[in-house]
Amino acid sequence: MAKPGSSAAVLLLLLGLLSVSSVRADALLSAPLNVTIRELEVNSAVVTWEILEGDPVIGFAITQQKKDVRMLRFIQEVNTTTRSCALWDLDEDTEYIVHVQSISMGGSSPPSQPVLFRTPKESEKMASKSPDEVTMEEVGQAAQLRAGELIIIVVVLIMWAGVIALFCRQYDIIKDNEPNNNKDKAKNSSECSTPEHPQGGLLRSNV
Repeated sequence: MAKPGSSAAVLLLLLGLLSVSSVRADALLSAPLNVTIRELEVNSAVVTWEILEGDPVIGFAITQQKKDVRMLRFIQEVNTTTRSCALWDLDEDTEYIVHVQSISMGGSSPPSQPVLFRTPKESEKMASKSPDEVTMEEVGQAAQLRAGELIIIVVVLIMWAGVIALFCRQYDIIKDNEPNNNKDKAKNSSECSTPEHPQGGLLRSNV
């Protein structure tokens, strides 16, 4: 029969082994690999990375820092399997340093190798854009211009239709009044050709 003291010692040993194994598992969580900056714009960028297969990763943490500036921006997200993150509110023509860490239930991995990148200038970005490349903003502006032009054309057509309708109405009124005017003219001409006399007869010359 085992003594109570020996049973307690075995239990403590098992607990210790479990804690050591969990610490080792956390310590073995690898740093993200192949950290890359993509879709680099004047004021934004996207950082992507990879992890080792089998790592119990449940999230990520990113530190973003301007070169030669101590202030950091810290981005963290858990309960996700994404392997990319957008960086926003960047300054143009500025160098940044980015680290990525994986997060597990037990803690965080060591930081990745630092990635240094520089945002382009606005003028450089515009110069590098091909003539055939059209942004969504430009498409929206073109659509607004086309809509404005279409509205102007419709208004002009409506105005012309109103003018034509008014002209036709005036023409019909003038045409309707023409028979009355002809009758008045005929009556006046007949009165002038055969004038009436007070005695009711025509003048005759004496022979």
